[in-house]
Amino acid sequence: MKRLICNTFFEGERPLYATDNIRLENVKFYPGESAVKESGNVEAYKCEFMCKYPFWRNENTLIEDCRFTVYSRAAIWYSKRIRMVNTLVEAPKMFREIDGLYLERVRLTSAAECCWNCRGLELHDVEVKGGDYIFMNGRDIEIDGFDLQGNYSFQDAKNVVIRNARLDSKDAFWNSENITVYDSVIDGEYLGWHSRNLRLVNCKISGTQPLCYATDLVMENCTLTPDADLCFEYSTLHATIEGHVTSIKNPDAGHITAGSAGEIIFDGNCRNPGTCRIELRKKSRTA
Repeated sequence: MKRLICNTFFEGERPLYATDNIRLENVKFYPGESAVKESGNVEAYKCEFMCKYPFWRNENTLIEDCRFTVYSRAAIWYSKRIRMVNTLVEAPKMFREIDGLYLERVRLTSAAECCWNCRGLELHDVEVKGGDYIFMNGRDIEIDGFDLQGNYSFQDAKNVVIRNARLDSKDAFWNSENITVYDSVIDGEYLGWHSRNLRLVNCKISGTQPLCYATDLVMENCTLTPDADLCFEYSTLHATIEGHVTSIKNPDAGHITAGSAGEIIFDGNCRNPGTCRIELRKKSRTA
């Protein structure tokens, strides 16, 4: 049985430090630090956090219908098995060095530098604003239902599956490895540079110079908007693109099939002339 703590408040330093097997209901945490640090088997329901670093080095934590205000920055670090449901997060740097993180119906409204060096993540119906550098160095991530506004997302991430997402993110997936994205919209320039084994299925892609310097890129039934120009420079790929491509420049090797192309550019900087086969269903202009 968990000890119930309800309808009260705490403030200052470490008020519930190293407290195991508790359930918090309608508790407010006023300014202070490390309120529930080094604790295990904690449940927080309809609580409000205005303190820094409340959940550090914790295990088996359930957070539901809570609010983390702008003052609760860096709230959950160095922890294991965190489950957060139907919660509003207004603070940056929310998660770091987490093993086993589950988020469902969570809104993060100022999510800069969030989810760094985390492993074993599962997200459902999550909305993120201001999420620059989110998921950097992340490992083993599964996402279904995701609305992201934030640049440099998934940098150096590995083993990620994303479904039904809208990513407004410049420089997404840089230096990533083993990423698969299904049925999503990706809007942001310089997508996927220096990635390895990036697979895009039924995706709509916007932004200049996408998917350059990529190794073993796969695209299946994707579309590119008119501003997605100068694609695939120095990439190895197998791509099936529906409709028109504004321009393709100096791909390294592989096979591209598209409806049509405004330009296919092989200039003096092409590294491997003739090693990428391009098939168009309509005639294109080649420079």
